[in-house]
Amino acid sequence: MEVVAGVDSSTQSCTVELRDVMTGALVATGRAPHPVTHPPVSEQDPEAWWSALVAAMADARRDVDVRIVGVGVGAQCHGLVASGADGTVLRPARLWNDTTSGPQAAALLERHPASWWAQQIGIVPSAAITISKLALLAETEPETFARVQHLSVPHDWLTYRLTGRRMTDRSDASGTGYYSAATGQWRTDILDALVAERDWTPLLPEVLAPDEAAGRILPDVVAELGIDPSALVSAGGGDQHLAAQGIGLGEGDIAYSLGTSGVVFATTPDPVIDVTGAVDGVANVTGGYLPLVCTLNATKVTDTVARLLAVDHTELTALALAAPLDAERPVLAAYLDGERSPRLPGARGMLAGLTTATTREELALAAFEGVVLGLVRGERALDALGIPVSGHTIAIGGGARSLAYRQIIADMTGRAVHTVDAPEGTARGAAIQAAAVLRGETVADVTAQWRPEVTSVTEPAADRSDVWDRYIRVADLQADGDRF
Repeated sequence: MEVVAGVDSSTQSCTVELRDVMTGALVATGRAPHPVTHPPVSEQDPEAWWSALVAAMADARRDVDVRIVGVGVGAQCHGLVASGADGTVLRPARLWNDTTSGPQAAALLERHPASWWAQQIGIVPSAAITISKLALLAETEPETFARVQHLSVPHDWLTYRLTGRRMTDRSDASGTGYYSAATGQWRTDILDALVAERDWTPLLPEVLAPDEAAGRILPDVVAELGIDPSALVSAGGGDQHLAAQGIGLGEGDIAYSLGTSGVVFATTPDPVIDVTGAVDGVANVTGGYLPLVCTLNATKVTDTVARLLAVDHTELTALALAAPLDAERPVLAAYLDGERSPRLPGARGMLAGLTTATTREELALAAFEGVVLGLVRGERALDALGIPVSGHTIAIGGGARSLAYRQIIADMTGRAVHTVDAPEGTARGAAIQAAAVLRGETVADVTAQWRPEVTSVTEPAADRSDVWDRYIRVADLQADGDRF
């Protein structure tokens, strides 16, 4: 059987899905962990990503007789991989959730306001964005910075390991802070003015078109990965961007992604510019755009409260759903490890409304509601830009398995929440892209052909609007660098 491999190299692990190249039917799944990180310092050795990819591919191939003829790679966005002339990685990659470049992000905003960045680039610098990490490298490790000959983010570094080609795609390039999605150009002038003056062009990867192949698999990795020697590798993309294809996101739909981070996003054909900087106007993987709002804290918030309450995720969900919707119930601003939206890298979580009568159920509910309220704030920012969000609401990621998350999103938005048969949306989207390139079709066309079935619908069941104003007051008490 001929299959394509869709890869999701996330913060926590690598997942590989093998899917029939013509039908998209799932044949096998493999997984391997990545090193654990804890913000504010969140770094990983890129070689660990490669080792995990090798292990996950072997795990997927273990019990099936297949011929892997195509590969697509999706990965966590924004992480900075700095390599020398011989391709050697010069230091561990700072990940998207590393907040140590907060001062550099603030300095970039002092040079130009948020409105300028939104108009020039489509996104506004934060500690998450690659340009802030690059500025930190230049400022604090000048000797390493001087040796840099290639700049990558995780997905295009892995694709380089597969093909030997220094390339990226519009989706991941548009999250760096030095590429304009609207014009399709690297902004080396911004790097010269705000990071350092040098010849940037040789350091930057080629940006491939949405349906373009990165190349054939390298001979020396064929045996290591168990891939057909003629296998074709697609351009790949950012994790949320490929997840949009994996879940079949259409115009008017909105997705709530519940993983380590929380992301709310939609798809549009035209560029999106938010002069406030709340919405990132990044590119998608089909030639359009994927306006999104990303929060730094999502399922790790409920993981933390589950640990503190000494319960598993099933019991935490049950506790939250059993909590009475008292108008004065505790409310959580879930900035446990700083925050990206809003830009508060030094912030910490704040739980308000505790009394001697507070219950375990209410604490569990506050954790789920705190995560969702931050994402609903993001949806409202999308809506304020005129982006349609009245279609299907789709919950994805590990948190989407929790009825508490789905029910609270439904109640907060007043819309039914759908899950679809794409539990690994990014890996599925990467497989769609790989199949499209292999078959000579567009990613958009194969996305439509492989659109997943709806697996659950959660209808609104309660009015939770009473907590919104209290949440905003608590969340807005935080200021960058403050500790309470």
